[in-house]
Amino acid sequence: MQSTSREVASAPVLQELRTHTAELHIALEKRLPFFADFLDSHAFLQLMQAYHGFYAPLEDALRTSPWFPADFDLQPRLKSAILQDDLRALGLSAEAIEGLPRCRDLPALDSRAACLGVLYVVEGATLGGQVLRRHIHAHLGLDARNGAAFLDVYGEDTGRRWRAFLHYLCSQPLSGQERAATVRAAQDTFRCFEHWLQGREVLL
Repeated sequence: MQSTSREVASAPVLQELRTHTAELHIALEKRLPFFADFLDSHAFLQLMQAYHGFYAPLEDALRTSPWFPADFDLQPRLKSAILQDDLRALGLSAEAIEGLPRCRDLPALDSRAACLGVLYVVEGATLGGQVLRRHIHAHLGLDARNGAAFLDVYGEDTGRRWRAFLHYLCSQPLSGQERAATVRAAQDTFRCFEHWLQGREVLL
């Protein structure tokens, strides 16, 4: 039976994730340059290259992890192919995309709980994309057709897919130790992502 919205909102794992990742989430959002005055098409391209350098290896790791939940359909939620399409639309060749640097300092996917923590971060990021999508279109003229599809990766299904993920997450029978592992993995995902973007010199 699927969890109700009230049961999801009060689920311990969701409450703990929100509480213990909020500071990291806010800190990273403040450093992302999407609303910076200097963000032009070139800077946006650099930013999307950096995003691809994190998402591509992370998704590869999720796909190949022996701990990834067998009952969760990951394929429709993969985003690196969309990023590649955006990079091509922004002028990069397939060879150039293949040669882009990739992050090696990724969160450990050493348990089912850890996989859930990573998914919480990457799925949650799609919500913010809705605000960014409108801003980037208004200021750079980019949308899903010419280089900014990643910002609207789920389109009109964004809210529904997020709620479906939360229902799945909160239906998992996680012990206290497993919930703690989920939180650590989510925190590590934020830290690894920020560290990678910092190294690519695309943050404020």
